[in-house]
Amino acid sequence: MSGLGELAPLIDRFGRVARKLRISVTDRCNFRCSFCMPRNPVWLDRSELLTFEEIGRVARIFARMGVSKVRLTGGEPLMRRGIERLVEILSSIEGIESVSMTTNGYLLEEMAERLKRAGLSGVTVSLHSLKPERYEQIVGVPGVFEKVVRGIRRAIEVGLSPVKVNVVITRGCNDDEVLDFAELARRTGISVRFIEYMPFDGERLWRPDLVVSGDEIVRTIQERYALVPLEREPGSTSVNYRFADGAPGTIGVITSMTRPFCSDCDRVRLKADGKLVPCMFSTAEYDLKPLLRGGATDEEIEAFIRSAFWNKFEGVESLLRRHRVPSHVRPMYTFGG
Repeated sequence: MSGLGELAPLIDRFGRVARKLRISVTDRCNFRCSFCMPRNPVWLDRSELLTFEEIGRVARIFARMGVSKVRLTGGEPLMRRGIERLVEILSSIEGIESVSMTTNGYLLEEMAERLKRAGLSGVTVSLHSLKPERYEQIVGVPGVFEKVVRGIRRAIEVGLSPVKVNVVITRGCNDDEVLDFAELARRTGISVRFIEYMPFDGERLWRPDLVVSGDEIVRTIQERYALVPLEREPGSTSVNYRFADGAPGTIGVITSMTRPFCSDCDRVRLKADGKLVPCMFSTAEYDLKPLLRGGATDEEIEAFIRSAFWNKFEGVESLLRRHRVPSHVRPMYTFGG
């Protein structure tokens, strides 16, 4: 093991600097959203999952290279037993400024307080409809809508901040609810982020005509509520707006398909089985687990990470410039988005 201390920043061949690490802690999920998971997923064997100690070791190396924000994903991260212990490990690492989580919210009501005590900063809940029957059809599980809503309320009550709601807008499915979600933001003060439908669905149903663009979403909201754009933070995945009339809450649009943000992307992903994914739109993956379980030093792991990140794909932006339609790469549940 090497001594502590800052290392040179983690940079790819296009000059992009890594600042955010997304960690998938499991591929398992208790929901079956069609734009994420196949009908009959094949789960990783539990022995293939990185342990919390292995994840913590990798995160410490990333932190020494300047990564300061960690987001836990899945599958469904709250299905990983003892996840609050991992939150505690990660939030105690020098250089990590925030540990947040993206969840379907089903188990949040019971776990929000424990997660807050462990050091979780904020939480983003995936909520793809405000109509209970439609929502339960989308997620493939009956009788869960109200429990997810209670989980969001509980996250706010215990002081997790920020609390955000992510909604994937799909034409012909839930594109008639854009204003309903805008009103949710105004009523609760939370941030609602609209995500363009991306080609990472488990059943390979994605088509370009199902994408509702961020511009269309913003226009729909502005027919009723004037929006004021907020300054975009470098590396941010979303363009954000406040309501001109001073109402609480904010609106975000994640335009991965129509106006990507590849040029200053600052993210790298770690899958539950230890594979690094520098770019979600590339098939390239780099397996850290043999190093972690084969006695490699921190310096060797650092060198491996640098080599993998250096080769990061230019991004979906480069495909769109060549008028190429992105193809399916991997299902969302396998790497957490």
